[in-house]
Amino acid sequence: MRLLLVEDHPLMRLGVAGLVKKEWPDATIVESPKLEHGLLALKTDRFDLVLLDLSLPDARGLEGLVRMHRAAPDLPILILSMHDEAAYASRALQLGASGYVTKEHTTSELLAAISALRAGGRYISRTLAARLAEVLTGAEPPKAPHDRLSPQEYRVMLLIAAGRSAGEIAETMSLSVKTVGTYRSRIIEKTGLENTAAIARYCLERGLLGDH
Repeated sequence: MRLLLVEDHPLMRLGVAGLVKKEWPDATIVESPKLEHGLLALKTDRFDLVLLDLSLPDARGLEGLVRMHRAAPDLPILILSMHDEAAYASRALQLGASGYVTKEHTTSELLAAISALRAGGRYISRTLAARLAEVLTGAEPPKAPHDRLSPQEYRVMLLIAAGRSAGEIAETMSLSVKTVGTYRSRIIEKTGLENTAAIARYCLERGLLGDH
């Protein structure tokens, strides 16, 4: 197994790498402290799985997942996150993640997630699965206005909040500038946020641009 570990905290990288090597001694682990380093590694090497932190210095929140999935759409991505909200995990799965575990989960949970993804499956913890089921069945109402957005609209919202221009968003997502404008209008309509500044403020207050 060849695994790409994208995590900016050295102790976390050391711990995860140690667990993986203990369970799979023949595993090769390439460590990256930044998203850009990980994206470069994808261009020069072959991997079976990516472990991706959502609190990276050069990528805010789910933006890192969007970029990683875009670079390698067929590569399983397991998210390591501080967020334990079902809505956040659901959004990550919609944006291309194959699995989602929080950093507070047990060693056995992380290893189970890796095994599931290696076998071609998906994985979320039992606790998150129960919460997610409540959301999907309507037992729990949407937690926030951005839950009304489609995956594409949500991506555009994150990029707007990160300060990207319409042209930059269009290039990143392979869209026309006109289509980006259409998405922006839908975001405003669905969330009630009146302008770009309000979108950025909303994302910051909700912690959508990072896990801190």
